Amino acid sequence: MDGASVVLLTGGGALIGFLLSVLGAGGSMLLLPLLVSGAALPTREAVPLSLLVVMLLALANLGPYLRRGQFAPGPALVLGLPALAGSWIGGSWVKAGLVPEPLQLGVFAAAALLASWLLTRRSALVGASRRSRPLLLAVQGVLVGLLTGIAGVGGGFAIVPALVLLAGLPMAIASGTSLLLIAVNALVALGALGHWPAASLPLLLPLLIGGAIGAVAGQRLAPHLNDRRLRQGFSLLLIGSALLSGSEAWRRHTSNAASNGTSSACPQTLARPSLSKPSLASPALP
Repeated sequence: MDGASVVLLTGGGALIGFLLSVLGAGGSMLLLPLLVSGAALPTREAVPLSLLVVMLLALANLGPYLRRGQFAPGPALVLGLPALAGSWIGGSWVKAGLVPEPLQLGVFAAAALLASWLLTRRSALVGASRRSRPLLLAVQGVLVGLLTGIAGVGGGFAIVPALVLLAGLPMAIASGTSLLLIAVNALVALGALGHWPAASLPLLLPLLIGGAIGAVAGQRLAPHLNDRRLRQGFSLLLIGSALLSGSEAWRRHTSNAASNGTSSACPQTLARPSLSKPSLASPALP
């Protein structure tokens, strides 16, 4: 791993840790493009490594929320248990080869665009009804879990709005609850994938160091930041991530199609049996 890669991963980890600390969600949406396009990892290595980093950074940012009592166990169970089932199913699909690599990146790109849209609806979340809708919350949990298992993202961008709109929680409590759900969800998806990214573990250290720096900075700067501007800026980053992942998905799809076409077009050499002509020699005369 060269110096440029270390700087890139450390900086990316710092941004992800900062966003998780300030927003309680969303930072992991930048991680998969960083690993796939920045570190040139295949999705088989990038997705489990992303889940591992997301889990550790979410747990690291959870402490301040728990100390302030900003956690709701009831809604966490209603959303979290279906999410765990969805994570296991999604990870199992990937493990069984039912979700090809371009589709994984395409799902991620669609999720990033959805997250960008949700982040701009902060005013709708603030004025949301406080009426709880447990059935819709459970359905949302399954969808978030599937996304985690397939694309390797924590799903906080969808968990926080769901807890606010469908469980009636204030934003601060929804953010704290989201971090624990993200960590547990990522752990289950990692187990379902059944692949430990041993070859990519050296990349973990700069990501975690950067994440710790970003988390500390976020916790100190959060009271002084303009929340609306922060979300707008992050929304633009997510659009960029979606475009980058979408183009990478298309590139890998066309590359796979070309390689498959080449292999099928190769002429197959068929061994032909040698046909020996019958001897026309006249029989010996007496």
